Amino acid sequence: MKSTCPQLEPMKPNVLLTIASLLSILLMTLHVTDDIQRGLSPAAAHNVFGVVIFVVWLFGTLALPERRPGYVIMLLGGLFAAAMPVLHMTGAGYGAIAKSSGGFFFVWTLFAVGTTGTFSVILSARALWLLRSGKPR
Repeated sequence: MKSTCPQLEPMKPNVLLTIASLLSILLMTLHVTDDIQRGLSPAAAHNVFGVVIFVVWLFGTLALPERRPGYVIMLLGGLFAAAMPVLHMTGAGYGAIAKSSGGFFFVWTLFAVGTTGTFSVILSARALWLLRSGKPR
């Protein structure tokens, strides 16, 4: 008896990298906003530099796909995202923030951004390695 369910093919690594990078950008903007709202980062004019960082990260993800500079930008962005849980969870005030109002969102974004960031690092490092070795993508 033949199955009526079509065979699903795995997604291509570059598509996965783009999705993971975009998710990391979204989650990082939410997390940074939460940090500012809680007073962990000051609400000041220098926050505009965060916009510049996110624009470069977004440009690398969408305008430089499958190119070395795009992979490097996504690798650096992924490292930045993957570092957020480590930086916050080892801080002295983490327990109090986690138990505070909105603590669920704060902790959830740390897990989500750490996961998507680490996944982006793995996929972008793999893509850079394949470029270096001359293998097809």
